[in-house]
Amino acid sequence: MGEAIVVTSGKGGVGKTTTSANLGTALALLGRKVCMVDTDIGLRNLDVVMGLENRIIYDLCDVADGRCRLNQALVKDKRFEELYMLPAAQTKDKNAVSPEQVRDIVLELKKEFEYVIIDCPAGIEQGFKNAIAGADQAIVVTTPENAAVRDADRIIGLLENSHIESPKLVINRIRQNMVKSGEMLDIDEIIQVLAIDLIGIVPDDEHVIKAANSGEPTVMNPDSRAAIAYRNIARRIVGDTVPLMLLDGKPGMFKRMKKFFGMG
Repeated sequence: MGEAIVVTSGKGGVGKTTTSANLGTALALLGRKVCMVDTDIGLRNLDVVMGLENRIIYDLCDVADGRCRLNQALVKDKRFEELYMLPAAQTKDKNAVSPEQVRDIVLELKKEFEYVIIDCPAGIEQGFKNAIAGADQAIVVTTPENAAVRDADRIIGLLENSHIESPKLVINRIRQNMVKSGEMLDIDEIIQVLAIDLIGIVPDDEHVIKAANSGEPTVMNPDSRAAIAYRNIARRIVGDTVPLMLLDGKPGMFKRMKKFFGMG
């Protein structure tokens, strides 16, 4: 039986879908069999980030309503042997499926795939409830901004009151020069506020925008620092011990991360 991981945040625009696409692809690069599920009904984007938008025939709602079989709705990424995507519906609203239907679909996927990566919509309404219904674990994505951290804190509280225990944190789009000048929250400060284990940091990287526009996940670009960060997170998901990327070469930072991975 595989493992289902929901990627969520609360606030929109912090990089949930980008994180989902890159973690799914990075796990596939590690030889794992992966299915990414887009639960952002009405506003799907995972298919565009992955460059698979022209290959969609059926979607999550079609499966939930019995208009097709689950394997008919899966879109295979031809660049990888074991990477698939279940797209969200584009023309319906978030109430078109129930948490119970999504849970049953994820349960079926876990029988075939080692990892099911669930891309959660922004907010805490029906879409959030759908996305977490079948998840075993959660990754909370935030950026070093007060509004994003506040919304992440709200999401963490909801996750801890659900069946999902010990969510992990990804801090995205870090600009070290702004952190140094005090214009952006630093990593230790965010960890102290959110009080969950850090599983990775991702530096701000213009390659991410270029990749999203071209339908090529950043993690495929060997010149991208964000790609290295996403590959490191994927390795931690499968159980490898990987040192944290040091953005400024300073040792001794991110004490909670080191504790989590037994590095200090």
